[in-house]
Amino acid sequence: MEVEQRGGSSPGMKLLFVEMGVGYDLHGQDVTAAAMRACRDAIASNSIPAFGRGSIPGVTSDHMKLHVKLGVPHPLQKNVDKEKIKSVFPYGKIQNFEIVDGGLVCSTEELAEKKDDCYIVNAAVYVGY
Repeated sequence: MEVEQRGGSSPGMKLLFVEMGVGYDLHGQDVTAAAMRACRDAIASNSIPAFGRGSIPGVTSDHMKLHVKLGVPHPLQKNVDKEKIKSVFPYGKIQNFEIVDGGLVCSTEELAEKKDDCYIVNAAVYVGY
């Protein structure tokens, strides 16, 4: 099921917060690597003790739901390996995985003799239960 471009959390999810990140692949031209870095960046600075400590009555980490939304340059979207990206998340059930137009392809201008594109991906990870 697709969520409209402006929306974030999946239907039926009680949204707690949104984590955002950016990932790059400077020389490998691997959009999946850039997406994995974006997801790691999004979740790297957060701790979610509410799920483990019973702060939300009846809700544990087993109830955590995720919606992953990636902004990826349109021509590269077909190259994204969703299964590899899902491995970034240590817990939580991914309810929805969405790829939309976004990100950037730019030159690093380091290697004049070969393709030196840098792929940039943006991630929004919606966390709820």
